[in-house]
Amino acid sequence: MKLALAALLVSSASAFSPRFVPSSSNALKTSSLSKNAPAVFAAESRVRTTELSMVKQTPHGGELVDLILKTDEEKEAAIAKTTKSLQLTSRQLCDLELIMNGGFSPLTGFMDEATYKHVVENTELPSGLLFGLPVVFDTNDEDLQPGDIVLLKDGDRDIATIEFTDKFLPDKALECLKCYGTSAIEHPGALMVATERGRYYMGGKVTGLNLPIRDFPCKTPAEVRATLPESADVVAFQCRNPVHRAHYELFTRALDAENVSDDGVVLVHPTCGPTQADDIPGTVRYKTYEVLKDETHNPRVNWEYLPYSMHMAGPREAIQHMMIRKNYGCTHFIIGRDMAGSKSSVTGEDFYGAYDAQDFARDNASKLGMDTVPSLNLVYTEEEGYVTADLAEEKGLTMKKLSGTKFRQMLRGGEDIPEWFAFKSVVEVLRENS
Repeated sequence: MKLALAALLVSSASAFSPRFVPSSSNALKTSSLSKNAPAVFAAESRVRTTELSMVKQTPHGGELVDLILKTDEEKEAAIAKTTKSLQLTSRQLCDLELIMNGGFSPLTGFMDEATYKHVVENTELPSGLLFGLPVVFDTNDEDLQPGDIVLLKDGDRDIATIEFTDKFLPDKALECLKCYGTSAIEHPGALMVATERGRYYMGGKVTGLNLPIRDFPCKTPAEVRATLPESADVVAFQCRNPVHRAHYELFTRALDAENVSDDGVVLVHPTCGPTQADDIPGTVRYKTYEVLKDETHNPRVNWEYLPYSMHMAGPREAIQHMMIRKNYGCTHFIIGRDMAGSKSSVTGEDFYGAYDAQDFARDNASKLGMDTVPSLNLVYTEEEGYVTADLAEEKGLTMKKLSGTKFRQMLRGGEDIPEWFAFKSVVEVLRENS
């Protein structure tokens, strides 16, 4: 079946384009949900919302969803209604956690077919609210049917129950073409859809029981909001790799941007869930962040961790990340060059242009209720340390460069890593876990 799906994606792909250009069907609309539109669990219905601290940013859709039952009696009653149990994949577990804790607000469940199709085609929910990527429950189980109430587990731990509302065969080639800009399986996101996800998608309403136990702590949006300063701008920095010197300079200098208030802070919010195959494991990345947090001890930099699985979807994923950080209380988002980008596993060619994600995010920031802070193109110079590439060229400064490939070779070979490139504490963790 997986091979058949892979073949489907290849045969259905249009000519591969290395740049993502949103089509007219991807234009972000603002129309309201029709009176005759189907009621879906993935839209703005809310079972329970959390009381928010006085941070500047309102959650996506106006209220922060909280689906987690609070008492043992409630949890036992919910489990008693289930007729079967399922083990979650690592990607499903991440999606489920963000549905339960409000990271995906206003969702209250996995998307049904109508909502899934609308998000794929339009980058928005049926109500017109922006949403970057579909959130789906996939399965190969022929016996699962709408109306089933199922206990979702991570090992022995009960995570949630789900009441399935529908079951459908998705058009995976179209999903990949719209969301990733290509349906060729040399894209890691398209490969994931073709070979990891099950044949069917199912919509369903979620009732939360317990958050997963992880090697890295993932606070809920409400918990993160409680740590942020009241009425101050919060600039989010998303990453999926260890933070090196250039990254640190980038997100600390973002506080000097003209559209960020003087009392603003940074929220470094790395994703620690599944990503593309050659990335450093999440548990190791977490250790690098923790030692760097201790080493820098910057009062204007907050560190938290996100249970999110990467799609490498470029511009569409930039919208998804901004929406999630909005729910965590952020007002601004740093858009890096080729954010959430990837290369072809066949040709090595980039799937997206260096600024496609920046442009797409900036064009839709006001609709999302977020501001963007474009990342500076910083280089290290012998004379003045880190400066912008334009300034270095203008002043004729001596630039020093170290490629990621060369860095990894030096790391494996036990060579000294220059401190202008990487923090010593981070290098030690990477060597200990290589």
